[in-house]
Amino acid sequence: MRNQGLATDHVRRAEARLRALDALYEAESWADVVRESQEVVELALKGLLRAVGVEPPRVHDVADVLIAERTRLPGPVSKDLDRLAEASRGLRRDRELAFYGAEDLTPSDFYKQADADQARAAARLVVKAVRPHVA
Repeated sequence: MRNQGLATDHVRRAEARLRALDALYEAESWADVVRESQEVVELALKGLLRAVGVEPPRVHDVADVLIAERTRLPGPVSKDLDRLAEASRGLRRDRELAFYGAEDLTPSDFYKQADADQARAAARLVVKAVRPHVA
């Protein structure tokens, strides 16, 4: 079953969160940029999967599903698939740590501007790659 409205909504919300990333970046809240970048990537990639008729799993990293469904993805997306999958995997690893921290790690002390730059770039890449194939 393909819910194109839901796929489009996912990407629209990912784009809105991209704008929110800029505000977090300006506030130098590097951990929050990393966390929200993960949300952007997750929403956009799940929108893409829905758009091609794949029900995304209820997990935060859909890299394995993207790779398994490579033949169903639009050609231009397939060319960037490794980068998109890596963005999903990489940001998934930081999801909880960037938000909650740990007994021995405070997110605001741990994450640096370089982490935020990399996360934000990944989020922008994913949305740019996905947008034309979902709207």
